[in-house]
This record gives sequence, C-alpha cells and structure tokens, in this order.
Amino acid sequence: MDTPHTAQFSHTDSIDLVVRTAREQFLVSPQEETRLWVKNAEGSFERLCNTRVTVLDAALKTGQVVVMETRNKDGTWPSAPHAMSSTSEEDADFQGQPGICGLTNLGNTCFMNSALQCLSNVPQLTEYFLKNRYLEELNFCNPLGMKGEIAEAYADLVKQAWSGHHRSIVPHVFKTKVGHFASQFLGYQQHDSQELLSFLLDGLHEDLNRVKKKEYVELCDAAGRPDQEVAQEAWQNHKRRNDSVIVDTFHGLFKSTLVCPDCGNVSVTFDPFCYLSVPLPVSHKRVMEVFFVSMDPRRKPEQHRLVVPKKGKISDLCVALAKHTGISPERMMVADVFSHRFYKIYQLEESLSSILDRDDIFIYEVSGRAAIGENSREDVVLPIYLRERTPARDYNNSYYGLMLFGHPLLVSVPRDRLSWDALYHILLYRLSRYVTRPSSDDEDDGDEKDLEDKDAVPKPGQMAGGSSQDPGQEQAGPSSGVASGSRAPVDNSPGPSHWPQRARRKHLFTLQTVNSNGTSDRSTFNEDTHGVSFSSQPYIAIDWEPEMKKRYYDEVEAEGYVKHDCVSYVLKKAPVRLQECIELFTTVETLEKENPWYCPTCKQHQLATKKLDLWMLPETLIIHLKRFSYTKFSREKLDTLVEFPIRDLDFSEFVIKPQNESAPELYKYDLIAVSNHYGGLRDGHYTTFACNKDSGQWHYFDDNSVSPVTENQIESKAAYVLFYQRQDVARRLQPQPGLSEPSASPACGTPPSSESMDVN
Repeated sequence: MDTPHTAQFSHTDSIDLVVRTAREQFLVSPQEETRLWVKNAEGSFERLCNTRVTVLDAALKTGQVVVMETRNKDGTWPSAPHAMSSTSEEDADFQGQPGICGLTNLGNTCFMNSALQCLSNVPQLTEYFLKNRYLEELNFCNPLGMKGEIAEAYADLVKQAWSGHHRSIVPHVFKTKVGHFASQFLGYQQHDSQELLSFLLDGLHEDLNRVKKKEYVELCDAAGRPDQEVAQEAWQNHKRRNDSVIVDTFHGLFKSTLVCPDCGNVSVTFDPFCYLSVPLPVSHKRVMEVFFVSMDPRRKPEQHRLVVPKKGKISDLCVALAKHTGISPERMMVADVFSHRFYKIYQLEESLSSILDRDDIFIYEVSGRAAIGENSREDVVLPIYLRERTPARDYNNSYYGLMLFGHPLLVSVPRDRLSWDALYHILLYRLSRYVTRPSSDDEDDGDEKDLEDKDAVPKPGQMAGGSSQDPGQEQAGPSSGVASGSRAPVDNSPGPSHWPQRARRKHLFTLQTVNSNGTSDRSTFNEDTHGVSFSSQPYIAIDWEPEMKKRYYDEVEAEGYVKHDCVSYVLKKAPVRLQECIELFTTVETLEKENPWYCPTCKQHQLATKKLDLWMLPETLIIHLKRFSYTKFSREKLDTLVEFPIRDLDFSEFVIKPQNESAPELYKYDLIAVSNHYGGLRDGHYTTFACNKDSGQWHYFDDNSVSPVTENQIESKAAYVLFYQRQDVARRLQPQPGLSEPSASPACGTPPSSESMDVN
C-alpha cells in the first residue's frame, strides 16, 4: 500500500466529496470506477456504500484510514477473492468478445446461470451498468430493497462478463447475496430459472428505485370512465412509487375486466406487469403405460400404451384396455405395484389423476364381477405375494428372514373350493409358466405324515380361528386390496380341479397369511370342514425355500413380458404457435374457488369471469411459457413444441390501446434470448441462447461452456422463457456510422491499485 494522503473534511461534508478528493489526489481518471473502504478499530475493513450521506452519518472519526479501490480492467476488484474468477495464469492476457463469458455451475445453479445470461444480453440494461449510470441511482434506504447489494453484485457480474478478459467467471458472491435476501434460494437445490428471474428483476428494481420515499396511492376502478383516462392514471400512479431502469425496460400495462355472474357488475382496472406468463394449449388426453396380466397362466404379461381422458377415472383405463384385449372391463382390477407388493389397489370410480407417470400400473384379469347364469359361483380375489426365506445374521445363525421378490398377483378363487389344498394347486396352476412341477423322480416317499390327510398342504404357522363375516360387504381399497362378493363365470377350462391329486408329491412352497405389506403374519383364516373363511381382508404369501426356488422357479421367465402393438404407437403432439399461447392468455376465464372476487354490488365473494388484455407493451418483453403444471394429485411438464419467431413478432392484433399506425415498429419484436429447460420435474438442466448486442451473433451458454449457434438451432421443446426486444429500441441502440462509442470498460493501462487516505 502506498503512503497515505491526508485531507480535512467537515462533519457536514458528504462521502461523495471524500471520493472526489481522493480521486484528485491519486490522479484517478474519470473512466475508472472506485469504491471506498473504512478501517475500523479492530483492523478490519467495511464498505462505505452510500456516498450521499455525510461524514457524521458515516461515523468517520479523525485519523481514521479510508481506502479507495479501483476496479481492475477485467471487471473484478483487487480486494475480491481470486477464486471468483476462473481465469488462470495462462489466460491472464486473454482477450475475447465482450459478453461471451460462461458462468461456473456451483452445484445445481444452472437455473441461476441461465437467468443471468438472459438478463445480461438485454442491451439497454447492460449498457446502463457498463456506463455506471446505476451508481447515481443506487437506493440504500428503500425498506423494500436490498440495500443496493443485489444491484452491486449484479453490476460486478456484468462488468466481468463484458470485460472480454474472462472465458468464464464464478458467480459465488452473487449466489451468496441471493441466498441472503431470498432464503428459498439458499443451499444448492435445483430451482426454477423464471422464479429466480422474477426475484432478480424485483430486487434490481427496488435497489435502483429513483423514488426514495413512496407515497400512498389509492387504486381506483374505472367507474365507467374511458379506458385511455383510466390507463393513464394507473400508469402515473405506478410511476409515483416505482421508477427505475427495470420499469423503463420491462414494465407494461394490461387491462383486467371482471364481471359478476349474479348482478353483472363490471370492474375494470389497469395493472402493471414485468413479464407475461402464458399458458400452453393442454391436451385433454393422456398416454398411460400399463401391464395386463391374464388369468391364462400361459400368457406373459403384456405392456400396453393407452390413451385415456386426462380427467378420467380408473374405469376409463379398463375400457381402453378392453379394446386391445377383448376382455370385459368388469373383469379387470387395477393396482399400483411397488417393491414387489401392492402399493394401492384402485376402485373403478377413482380419478386417474392420482396415478403418476412413473407408477408401475398392473391390470389383472379376474373372474366376472356380475352373476352369469344359474350355475355361477361366488369368487373371492386374493392378493398373492412371493417371498423367499433367507438366512439373516444372528448369533447362532438360526433366524431366517423372508424377502419379497417377483411380481404380486391378484387371483380369483371359488369360495366353495377355498381350502389350503385347493389354493395351493390353484396357485401352482397360475405360476405354471415359470414354476416347474416336480417330476415323479422328485416324489417324497419317506414322509409318511403326508399320507395322513389327502388334503395335507403346508399350513400357515400358528393359525388362529376367526369369525366369518359377510364377504359381500367387503370392498377393495388401498388398505385391503381385495374384491369379494363377486361372481365367477362358468369355468370349463382344465384348471387345477381337473388335475390328478398325488398326495405324495413334494410341495414346492408354503402358504402364509400376511398383512398388506407382506411383512408380518396375520391370523385371518379359519379352516373347517366347509373350507376357509375370513376375519378380515386376506393377503397370502407364497414362501419359498432357497433350494426349492432355485430348482423349480425360473426367474428369467417370470420377469418376461411382451409388448402389444400399441406400444410402438407415438402420440404426436402438434406444435403450437406462440401467438396461440398469447390468445389463451387473453381468453375469458372463470375464477377458481380458491380465488374468488369480492363484488362491491353483491357484497359477497363471487366466481367472476376474468379477461386480461394487453394495453401497453415494454421495451423488452419477457414471455414465460407455463410448461410446469401442478394440480392436487399430479405434476407434469408439457414438452409441447412452441413455434416462436426470431424476428417480427407482431403484437398489433393483441394490443387494445388505440395504435399509432405511422409507427408499426412499436408493436414488432425481435428475439434476443431464450432460457431453456431440459429434462423433467425432478431433474433437469437449464441453458441459454442469447444474441450478442455487439456482434449480433447467437451463442449457446451451458454453464461455463459457450459456443456459437445458428438461428435455426434456437427453436426447441426446451424453450422456457423468451426475451423479445421492441424494434424501435433496437434501432435506437445501434451506434451511428462514423461515431465511435466511448469505451464501456475501465481505462486500460492504469495498473490496479488500492490507495489510502487519512481523514482529519
């Protein structure tokens, strides 16, 4: 540090005078940007941000050291940590195109990088920061602002990115500032680039608000007055409280019309906006993938792709599958299978919205739900799990655990044949595609106990008796998963009842009643001379010994399935034009129950109709495509291709304000940046396309990687936030031929320095 200079100031002098004096004494050129630090009693330094306060207000004392810092030519500050720039020693002399600079991903911060790159390529906003016009407008006293810190942090990023001395920079300071003032962005979780953009625009506006003391403004309804008068009043009221470069650049005005459905009262207001969130045309159809499991054990499960109503019911899913399989919807049960067990078994009247795209949905063929003929018999549908007995670590290795495996089944069993022996053979029949029956060589001749009862089957352990109840009252549900009280059609197929019974044949598995998780035993069966009855909804587990499973259970065959022809069908989504989305934005809609409107005439909340119209458009129009849809039961991303023009987006048909026909460029826009989102809801990646204001060349920004692209690469299904610039603004910003623009960067040739000065 050089020898300190000494200067005298009055308590009433402003800090701005201290800055000017220091610049004069240290011969700092007018183009260089400076900032002051004051050394406190502990030896640390604090920023003197607000130069408009007095020496007394800044609590400066006689003999206190003030350090003046000048910005480096690469946009950084000498006091900033070197880690904030990724420029290596080899790149110290790097000189590239200003603005072509990547941003390092700090850990799931691609959403922030995308928003910053879009905003950085708004020409008039970037010029505002590069030419230091923001310094005169920093608002340190705004209670709604962030003490100027967000604006200063953003200015640092812009100056570094547009210095031409960095291939990429590390936005760590900016990320810290954002997390400090908006706790939702703390940490390193993935967020929405549009939400960060909304926060940043609001933060910059309040930090740069020229209105130092906001006055109270009462919002007035039109009350029958002409639109022109009401709109002008609304805009003037808005500017009385909000006046900044953000308002100048991004704020527009739309007309909101509410109509009471009861009394017909019409309320007209004009409200400012910073961006347009436009809906995408939503298909009323939904494609769902399911697996169909036939009652015929010889048929492998079939994968089907079904087109169903988006707001349909489970029954619609069954009807759609019936068209492919020929099986009546009444003979189907729908279940969500997760981790080898039934997560939920659905009722026919339940909504399809409760099923997510990632859920594994199985539809099982069961016996008919209605009586067919006089000879029909009542069936019960049993949920069946598969478990393998596995040795668990214990002191004496004597404890055995049971592990679920494979796909569960829903099996229709005739109630009048519901004995353990019959159930064993029914299940053996249903598993026959991938379970081999023991051959005669496998007969167990040594166990005479098997001869004591011709129906001897390995029974569930410690089976307690249970009272019988009317199965007709039982309903399948998420906890029970059983539909009983159902009738079966006459079954003449060669099922297990027609097989010759051989009492000496070795049993492959044992049966056990379990709970819906398949993890613990339940005493739900009571077997007597009339068969088996229930005390509650039964779940049955087929328990295998490891050796028996290895010998008789074919895992490859069990996991096999076939794809129906419909799986190859692709439901093509027709692209939509951006103009269609804007039309939807201006379409009349009815308010939702959660957001009613209070009618001053009826004196109560009403579900009024609402219509938004564009009245006045800003210099730079941000259009947010609402790709993410959230409902009570579902969340989805719409990957519809939206066709948007690169040039000449014409809003003349959407603006209802009387237009100036002699200036058509006031309603035409050209694209300057796009924030892209790739992936789904849970995981995704943000990137940016942006047009450089100096060269006119489009580039693709993917975190710290930047590459040139052509215009035909910009339009894609990933487009999420669009930035358009009004054509008259673009012409105004173009440099006139023959006139050289003053350098926006700090003057070159002056070495970075930190000068100090005593204050007496």
